[in-house]
Formats: sequence, structure tokens, C-alpha cells
Amino acid sequence: MKSALGLALLCGLCLACEAEAPSEDLWLPPPIAKPSYPYDGGPLILIDAGHHNTHTLERRYQALAKLARLDGYRVQASAARFSRGSLARAQILVVANALHERNRVRADAEVTDWSLPTPTAFTPEEVGAVRDWVREGGALLLAADHMPFAGAAADLAAAFGIRFDNAFTIDEEVERSVGDPAAAVSHVTVFRRAGGGLAGHAVANGRNEAERVNAVATFGGHAFRIEGNAAPLLVLGPTAVSLLPAVAWEFPPETTRRSAAGWLQGAALHFGRGRVAVFAEAGLFGVQTSGAGEPVGMNAPEAAQNPRFLLNLLHWLSGLLDADATADTGTVR
Repeated sequence: MKSALGLALLCGLCLACEAEAPSEDLWLPPPIAKPSYPYDGGPLILIDAGHHNTHTLERRYQALAKLARLDGYRVQASAARFSRGSLARAQILVVANALHERNRVRADAEVTDWSLPTPTAFTPEEVGAVRDWVREGGALLLAADHMPFAGAAADLAAAFGIRFDNAFTIDEEVERSVGDPAAAVSHVTVFRRAGGGLAGHAVANGRNEAERVNAVATFGGHAFRIEGNAAPLLVLGPTAVSLLPAVAWEFPPETTRRSAAGWLQGAALHFGRGRVAVFAEAGLFGVQTSGAGEPVGMNAPEAAQNPRFLLNLLHWLSGLLDADATADTGTVR
């Protein structure tokens, strides 16, 4: 049992620490026939690098930056703590897989502490600064994977009525087929418009038929619930289950589990004069390779439409998309 748990933890850390550069360097974003802005003339996107993030401009979100720059957005990294001053120049803030110092990913797995309780990655002052910045017109893209990433970002998500579950969300059918919850954690989930998993929001519909997205893939993560007026984007199916271990990647038989059917891995909302998009998995907007050599993210075959979905999302965050004008009739809100 001890060796099995150690292997599960090692697999988790491999997923978090695997080599990203070769995959990102070789990945070519799809061409954009008509960029939304002149080159380097669009809104400024700041990608957070100040909270022990595993996904930054330099690591794993190079692909996001490549695609955004092709569309005319300006993209920069920011290692600053969140404050009115540090956020003032940005139109879009990207925060992905932030961690507290105690949980930060280290080269030596033996000193990585991913046990409960999970401390927050942000001070109350930082959460307040981001909330006020969005209320005044900023746009936030927040992405957090499974425990402990979800727990570390829970306070920031809660400021916008999003209730993160500090857990691992799996599909029971996948778990039965592989026979091990640890092996089911990093499965690919494809949210399809036809099955109701991909909601008919502006982010899925785009500005015209050419920008319409019918399927989006995620790679593990957790699940969350929404309060207030947030609109679902990615809706989990009836066999989704959340596992709540005491230590990340350790799943003894007594591990608490509960249904996550109908919970979300993506949502969007208006907040004051600003906009917020939240995702329970960060890899869907990146490019990397798993420890087993499999593509994870926009380079995966199941994620062929993820780049288009990301562009639509940036367009919505920057105000190019009107949610009411482009939403499908009958969309759940």
C-alpha cells in the first residue's frame, strides 16, 4: 500500500513538473486570417507569476501567449502581488494554478506538502484588490486544477460567487475501466454541445459560424458550483464524482467521495463593469506532455477546438463578444 501511494504521489508530481519547453516550442498555433487587433496593439494581458504558479508565461502558458499575440493582444508576465497599482495597466489578468509557499511545486517530491488543510495563495488584501479591479472594468481568467490548486484559489474564486471543491474529479466509468482512481484522475473529458456539456454561451458561439465551437477538452481537475448570475460553460455529466483525499494523490478506500453530476468545470459572469471566467482545470489552455509522453492541452487530438475556444474567451473578456447577442436560445444561466 505504501509503495502504491508513493507511486500515485509521484505520478501527480510528474504531471505537475513534467518538461514543458519542448512541447510548447514545437507547437504552432492555428493561423488567424483576420486578427482582432493590429499586432501588439490590443489589450494587455498579464499572466500571474507571483504566486508559485505552475502555469506562467514562461512555463505552460507560452502557447496561450502565442495565440493571443497572433490576435493582436499584448502579453506580459507579472510577478507582483495584486494591488490597485500592479493591476492598473492590465485589461485581462490570467491566474493559473497559484499555490501557497507551503504547497509550491519543488524539484524534490519528498519535501512537497500537499496535505490538508490547503492554505490560500492570496492575502485578503490581494483578493480585495482583484475584486475591486474587476468591478471597475477589469477582466479575470482564473484557472485552478485539482487539490491543492483548487484550495489555494478558493478565496479568490469565492469573491465572485464561485465555490471551488478542493478535490479530484473523475468519471466513475473511467475509474471502473482502469481499476484505480489515481489512474482516472488525469483522464480527458470532452464537453460537447450536442450532449449539453458545452453550454451555448457567447464563448462557445463566437461572432459567426466560423468561430462556433462544438467540443472542448479538459484534462482532470476539480469541479465547482456557482452562486448568483454566473453562466455555465462546461457542465459535468451524470457519472462525475469528486474524491476528497487528506493528501493529494493518495486515495485509500475510505477516501470521501460525492457526486459531481451537473457541477461545472467552466463558468463566466459579469461583475460590476468587468467580466470573470473561471475554469476547474488549467491545462486546457496550455501545451505540455505528460510523464508518459502523451499530449496534454491544446496539442492533444481531443482538444482540436480548444484554441478557438480560448480566442473566443479572450474576445469575451475584452468585450468583443456580447453574451446576450450571441447566446443560444434556452441556454441555462
